[in-house]
Amino acid sequence: MENSTVSFYFNFTMFVNIGHYQYPAFVFCLLLYSFIVSANLVIILVISQEKLLHEPMYMFIALLSVNSLYGSAGFFPRFLVDLVSDSHLISRPACFTQIFVIYTYASCEMTILGVMAHDRYVAVCDPLHYHRKMTSKTVFSLAAIAWSFPAFVLTACISLSARLPLCGNEIQKVFCANWNVVKLSCVTTAVNNIVGMLLTIATVFLPLFYVLYTYLRIVIVCWKKSAEFKGKVLQSCLPHMVSFVIYSITGFCDIALSRYNLEEINPFVAVILSLEFVVIPPVLNPLIYGLKLPHIRKHILRMLSRNKK
Repeated sequence: MENSTVSFYFNFTMFVNIGHYQYPAFVFCLLLYSFIVSANLVIILVISQEKLLHEPMYMFIALLSVNSLYGSAGFFPRFLVDLVSDSHLISRPACFTQIFVIYTYASCEMTILGVMAHDRYVAVCDPLHYHRKMTSKTVFSLAAIAWSFPAFVLTACISLSARLPLCGNEIQKVFCANWNVVKLSCVTTAVNNIVGMLLTIATVFLPLFYVLYTYLRIVIVCWKKSAEFKGKVLQSCLPHMVSFVIYSITGFCDIALSRYNLEEINPFVAVILSLEFVVIPPVLNPLIYGLKLPHIRKHILRMLSRNKK
């Protein structure tokens, strides 16, 4: 029976026994998930219904909200069940499915932010040719690449992990993570490490460096421009910069945590750090774009007032 459990089930070991607080924690996380779904749906609906927002920048914002819904759906339902359960076992197929969803969400978040940086770069540095370069066909192609490339790379990476013979079933997380599964392998994982490193470079560091490059060019262009021009650029670029910084920090915390010995960290701190990148960006992104971009904010207020009437 033990071998069967090792073969077909994984056990999450980071769920801390919080006694009677598990039900308030469940209600809080349920409300948080409800807010994520509601806020991101509002952004998507407003952008899809208002013709004035059918521009590349807003379409990419809607894509970011779709990705937030996708990643949250891969994490929250299972996490909510585990909060009120005594057993934290997950089947092997379900675990690898969750790995695929959460990792594609994480990778797509970075590639979408990279595509959004390209859009702002063209708008600021080459405004006369913006509409010629950022056509609807171009927007669709960039969105397709931002989604399909991480999915393709991660399929190859997870396929390698799924074939590994495992000598344990304990995952030091509250959700399935590829590196935590690979560490359970009975054989050498050199190939998995190389593929994982290439995956990280392709889906994290390349978009990261491109975003930094584009904003360096934007700063250079704005340096000698008028204060009014700088204000308009800051207004359109600031939400993206904030989203980028938030996601970079939360993503770094998760990568660093996966390589650290979790037994040396307070369990509550370890859980909070491991949840940051699947919770904070989906919560803050709709707030940042909904509150900071006047066109979206105006249409949201108009939609809410219309519903009240």
